[in-house]
Amino acid sequence: MNFYISDLHFGHKNVIDFDHRPFRDVDEMDYTMIALWNGRVRDEDDVYIIGDFANRNGRADEWYLRQLKGRKHLIIGNHDRKMLDNPRALACLAEPPEKLAGIIDETANGDKRLVIMCHYPIASWYRKDSGAYHIFGHIHNRDTEDQRYMLAQERAINAAAALNNYTPASLDELIEHKKTYECFFHKK
Repeated sequence: MNFYISDLHFGHKNVIDFDHRPFRDVDEMDYTMIALWNGRVRDEDDVYIIGDFANRNGRADEWYLRQLKGRKHLIIGNHDRKMLDNPRALACLAEPPEKLAGIIDETANGDKRLVIMCHYPIASWYRKDSGAYHIFGHIHNRDTEDQRYMLAQERAINAAAALNNYTPASLDELIEHKKTYECFFHKK
């Protein structure tokens, strides 16, 4: 199965306040997110990290990666430079990191959907008008003009950890989560 998540920001103290995360400190955040991930993902699953895996972390990126189940794929975000310069962390990934990637996501009943992934929201992505989905991150759970614009795009989905229960989610789950946070942003 394929799972998606962005903006984990493992080890990043300031993101707790920035995202209004429900954690007392970095250790609680890190260990909770590791447990949520491993409670959901199996070793044979593919997890697409849509950027910003860790930031200003005291622990090495590979420390986190080795604890997380599944085959991990990194779509490069603006806070992933340190990982890109770390051969031990890169060795924990299923393939070399990419800035933009497309995959076919297959549902349990065999339906196939094209998914275009980029850390940054894209206004017009490949095959947008032919049913392709775009999964992105970067804008977290912020109520911004970009967030509202992307919410209006039918198959554009924000995979930010703070919007998706800090847990990797399937495409179908991301679609359902979008309905929930879409209501939140439109109530303001």
